[in-house]
Amino acid sequence: MVKLPLTLEDFKACFSIWCFMIGVGTLGMPGSYARAGYVWTTLAMIFMAFGNAYGAICLSKVMLVAPKSVKTYGDIGGWVLGPIGRYVTLFFQMCVCLLIPIAFLILGGSLLVVLFPNSFADTTWIILMGIMLLPVTLIPTLKEGATIAAVGALATVLADSISVYLIVTNMNDQSGDLSPPKPVVTLSSVASVFGNLNMAFGCGLVIPSIQLEHSNPAHMQRVITVALSAIFVFFASIAIAGDWTVGCQIPGNLLFAVNDTKLGFTANRGYVVLAFLFMQLHVTIAFAIVAYPALFNGERLFLGLHKDIDAPLSSPAVDEEGKGTSFVAAGTPNLEQSTAVVTKIEVGEDRVIADYQAPGAYLKASLLRVAVVVIMIVVALVWKDNFNDLVDFVGASAVAMTCMILPMIYHLKVNHATMGLLEKVVALVYIVVTSILAVYVTYTTGKTLFAPGDADPTILFSYCPEKYQRVVYTNRTYYKL
Repeated sequence: MVKLPLTLEDFKACFSIWCFMIGVGTLGMPGSYARAGYVWTTLAMIFMAFGNAYGAICLSKVMLVAPKSVKTYGDIGGWVLGPIGRYVTLFFQMCVCLLIPIAFLILGGSLLVVLFPNSFADTTWIILMGIMLLPVTLIPTLKEGATIAAVGALATVLADSISVYLIVTNMNDQSGDLSPPKPVVTLSSVASVFGNLNMAFGCGLVIPSIQLEHSNPAHMQRVITVALSAIFVFFASIAIAGDWTVGCQIPGNLLFAVNDTKLGFTANRGYVVLAFLFMQLHVTIAFAIVAYPALFNGERLFLGLHKDIDAPLSSPAVDEEGKGTSFVAAGTPNLEQSTAVVTKIEVGEDRVIADYQAPGAYLKASLLRVAVVVIMIVVALVWKDNFNDLVDFVGASAVAMTCMILPMIYHLKVNHATMGLLEKVVALVYIVVTSILAVYVTYTTGKTLFAPGDADPTILFSYCPEKYQRVVYTNRTYYKL
C-alpha cells in the first residue's frame, strides 16, 4: 500500500490550523488589493504567508528540542529567554486576547445595525451585544470546542462567499466594458497591508497545543506547510474575486461592500442578511473563547486562583478518535483573525471548577470578568468607527510579535548551531523587515485610534486616484462615458 505523505492525524491537525485562521482577517483581503494593487499585494501575501509559516515551523522546531515541561507558548518564552521572555510572550498574547474581542464588539455592533435597520444606533448595539455575551463569559469552563470551531469557521466562509458572489454578479451587470480603477501605489500604501495580512496569516499561537497533541511531532512541519498553502489559496481567491470587478473602490471590509449603494447597486436583501448573520454567528462564538485566556490569567493574577494550572493560548484540536474534546475558538485574525485566535485550557476541568468552589471565589471571578467586559465595551465605543484600523493595529503589533518575530528569535537562540547560513540570513531578514513594518503600521494605525483626525465625508474611496474617490466608476453619467 502506498503511504500517504499526510496521515489522518496530520489532516486533523491541518483542520485545526485552518479553523484557527478563518476569521475576520478575511474581510480585509480584497481591501489589501485595493490599497496596493495586484503585483505588490500578491508579493506581500506571499511574503507574509511564508513568514508566518516559517515562524510556526520555528516554534515547532524549538518545541522538538525543549524539555517535556515546556508545554505552552509562555513556557517557550521562559525556557529560551528566561523570566523576561515569559513576560514578554504573555504580554503580547494577552494583547491579542483582549484587543480582538474589542474588534468583535465593533464589528458586531455594525452588523446588527444592518440586520435591524431603523432600530438602535451602533453605540447601543455594542452595549447590548456585550451584555448578551456576559452569560457566556461567566461560564467557568467551556466544552465542545472543536464543534464550535468548525461552525465558526464555516460561518465565516459562507459570509465571505455570499459577499463575493453579490459583488461579482452585481458589478458585472453594471460595468460592461469598463475597467475598474487602479489604486495609487505608494510605499505607504504597500506597507499598510502588513497589519491585515498578518492578522489573516498569523498562526503561531496555535502551534504549541497542536504539537503536544500530535503523536508524531516531527510531522508538524509538513502539517504547517500544507495548512498554510491551503489557506493562502483560499485567501487569494477571496481577495482577487472581491477586488476584480471593483478595483481600488472595494471597501476595507468585504461585508460593507454589499449593504449599501456606494458601489452603485442594491444587493438582494436576503443574501445580505444571510452574510451578516453568518458573520454575526462567528463573532458571537469567538468572543468569549478568544477572551478566555485573558480572563483566566486575570483571575490568577488578581485573585490568586489557578496557581498550579497552566493556561496556554492554543488552538482548535480534535482527539485521536475524532471527538471534539479540545477547547477551541473559531479562528479570526485572521482574523478574523482574523481572524481570528483560538484558546484551550489543557487541564482537568475538575481542577478548574474546584478553584471556583472556594467560598466567595466564583463571585470574585464573576465580578472580575464583568469588569473586563465592561472595559472592552467602553473601548469599543471609543473606537467604533475604526474597525479596520484596529484590525491592522493588532495584526501589526501583537500578532506580528507572537507569530513571526518571537518564534524566529527563539529558533535562532536555541537552534543556531544546527541552522544553515541561508536559513539564518532568512530569519534575520524577516525579523528586521517585519519589525520595521510592525513599528510603522502600529504607529500609523495607532495614531488614527488614539489621535484621530477629521476625515472628509465626501471621500468614499480613499485608495483611488482623486478622480475616482467620490463616485463609483460605473456611473457613466458622472464620468460622461
